[in-house]
Amino acid sequence: MTDTPPTALKRVELTIRALILGCLLAVIFTAANTYLGLKVGLTFASAIPAAVISMAVLRAFKGSSIWENMTVQTVASVGGAMSSIIFVLPGLVMVGWWLDFPFWESVTICILGGVLGVTFSIPLRRALVVNAGLPYPEGVAAAEVLKVGSPGQEQTAEAVRENKAGLGVVVVGAVVSAAYAFLIAARGFAGEAARFFKLPAVLGGGATGFGFGMQFALLGAGHLIGLTVCLAQLFGLVLAWMIIVPILTSPDTIAWLTANGIPSIATTLPAGAGAEDLAGLVWSKEVRFMGAGVIGVAAIWTLIKLIGPLIGGLTSALAAQARRKSGEVLERTEQDIPITIVGITSIVCLAGIAVLLALFTQGTALAQAAPALVIGGLIYVVVIGFAVAAICGYMAGLIGSSNSPVSGVGIIAIVVASLLMLVVMGVSGVPADPSFVAFALMVTAIVFAVAVIANDNLQDLKTGQLVEATPWRQQLALIVGVVAGALIIPFVLSQLNAAFGFEGGPKGIADQPLAAPQATLISALARGVIAGDLRWDLIGVGALIGVFVIVLDAVLARTTKGRIKLPPLAVGIGFYLPAAITTMLVVGGVIGWVYEKGIKGTRFADIGRRMGVLLASGLIVGESLFGVFHAATIVSTQQEAPFGLVPEASGWPAMLVGAVAFIVLTGLLYTWVRRVSAKVAG
Repeated sequence: MTDTPPTALKRVELTIRALILGCLLAVIFTAANTYLGLKVGLTFASAIPAAVISMAVLRAFKGSSIWENMTVQTVASVGGAMSSIIFVLPGLVMVGWWLDFPFWESVTICILGGVLGVTFSIPLRRALVVNAGLPYPEGVAAAEVLKVGSPGQEQTAEAVRENKAGLGVVVVGAVVSAAYAFLIAARGFAGEAARFFKLPAVLGGGATGFGFGMQFALLGAGHLIGLTVCLAQLFGLVLAWMIIVPILTSPDTIAWLTANGIPSIATTLPAGAGAEDLAGLVWSKEVRFMGAGVIGVAAIWTLIKLIGPLIGGLTSALAAQARRKSGEVLERTEQDIPITIVGITSIVCLAGIAVLLALFTQGTALAQAAPALVIGGLIYVVVIGFAVAAICGYMAGLIGSSNSPVSGVGIIAIVVASLLMLVVMGVSGVPADPSFVAFALMVTAIVFAVAVIANDNLQDLKTGQLVEATPWRQQLALIVGVVAGALIIPFVLSQLNAAFGFEGGPKGIADQPLAAPQATLISALARGVIAGDLRWDLIGVGALIGVFVIVLDAVLARTTKGRIKLPPLAVGIGFYLPAAITTMLVVGGVIGWVYEKGIKGTRFADIGRRMGVLLASGLIVGESLFGVFHAATIVSTQQEAPFGLVPEASGWPAMLVGAVAFIVLTGLLYTWVRRVSAKVAG
């Protein structure tokens, strides 16, 4: 490997035009991911669509290179990843501490936590990106797309055709999904079908149900996360809805729990309550907390496996700094931001966090314990923040950013933060107050920002390694992406909150609250721990289920030689995502698998696989951006259904028509993408 690339190519690695285009794409993907995350509890990796769009746009400029396209992809990708902060931040509205999302406070949380995510992940680059041998599926795929489509001596006519066709696939997918979402908003189609029922007495007489969300964003997300993860989520859904919910709603179980003094939420409903009320209440108030236990155990198990790489990463970073001081010149592809600058930047961010936390305590019951809270908060951010940066970075390398245990990190972080609040309350003598819940959520939001950025950073750095980019330049681009994403998040959150509201929070104009499943669960955990009424028994049951799933995953991996896996995190997610969401994700995973199976062995198999990813990304972006536009229209017009063509969707006819249209459009889209891929291959 040469020490430097040709001068003409090196000149266009970190350019103003690349940063501007990257920031514009970061805004788009952040807005899309914010809506998607609040609606369905998932976000998607935007590296590949960002790379395709960048190559199509920069092709019009003289002298663009693979490294400049990589800079655009890096900025856009990390900006889109920043949106995962919505898994925690809405909790401050749900608990009533915020009525809206104050701009500068929200931006400061995102930027300070996000930049720490960058600085914390820099020492891990050598251990987890260079030396660990991890697959980094999204990072490798993005590098493959960049190598194929970027201008250069080795670029073929086929690559040029693929680049142009890829942009068209993204646009068509986005337009179709946005149009379908418009028809749902216009009440022409029903976006979801659900059925609840009680089982026969011979099966216990408990209640259960199933749902099906007809949304192209979910189909695209299922395609991207893959069949293995989707089936693991289906396993979690079956455990939750087909086994646990029917057991907990069975009359015999309720009677036994009551007789033994064990609380059951089902007893709060009147006798003869309908299946939907009974099953929905038990799932949301009890089964979801079991899912928290599953995810928590999965995340802890990951941390245990990471102790070695953590130590190796720190040792490698310190050794590189020592070589710098001794005068040794590192190869360009080994030049990180110097560890001294990383340290100074981290200290500046921590100082900003200290000011933010101190201001938060003013005028609240926390004021008399402010010094202890600020110091404790900083220690918490450093220790837990670095640990989660390592966990998420490692898991991103192992199974991809979209599948990394970010949800588990949030659950563990909020429980630990809330327990620390109890310690402060005991030492200071301050009685329980909502401000303690809000403070725990604030600190957790900062740690979460660290986690989601580290989760994405190492994936991007893997892409950079494969295209022989300069690490320190890429790390600067990561910081720019953090800022770009952070600036748009409060605006999008405010619009969605005003238009729809969040589950468990104040109602929006349309009174169609977004599920925000992670934020709902995390805020409930914080309130439960600090109020002293958290159902630890449910979390314990979930933890035992998590141990069982970990063992089962290990057995399957060993007996099938890795062909069959059961990711414990995905199983836990299947517990707490609404059934209609999980069902459609599984459908998307199956369709993506069938599509890739159908093109396997053809001359355009690789092209077709990349085109499938771009179609799925377009489906997500189109519907999500329409959702943000819909929210802004509701807020500006103060109308619940500004696009409504009819007073209400007409029940089963609307569901049937919507389902038929959905199936037909899905078939047409994948058939068309297959033809496009064949045409590109020539």
